[in-house]
Amino acid sequence: MAKYNDTSPEGRSVRLLRVGEQVRHILSELLMRGEVHDDVLTSHSVSVTEVRMSPDLRHATVFVKPLLGANEADVLKALKTNTAYFQKQVASRVKMKYAARLKFLADESFDEAAHIENLLNNPKVAQDLGDDQSEE
Repeated sequence: MAKYNDTSPEGRSVRLLRVGEQVRHILSELLMRGEVHDDVLTSHSVSVTEVRMSPDLRHATVFVKPLLGANEADVLKALKTNTAYFQKQVASRVKMKYAARLKFLADESFDEAAHIENLLNNPKVAQDLGDDQSEE
């Protein structure tokens, strides 16, 4: 009999991923509708790119990116200022035993992807890649 395995390839359980996705949708909806009474957040479009839940579901790390990366520091400061409001809204909409504590961080994955793309487009790297392909 096969043992049931509820973990994803990344090592996080399906439950953690599902709850993180629910939290991401709630936060995205709050920011999209402008329900937060903060001038910085209402004047910027903010994307919630990922939410990572801790194994006990008591902590959530929220990765955000303002549109075009504009005023990232100001947006993060506004999000951290309004953390209590976001936590209250998430707790009321997600039925869990404990309300998750939110921690907002800037999503650096787009910057890393752009850096890798620039490296791959570098003529010296492209030359090396071309040599490898011709040897095959």
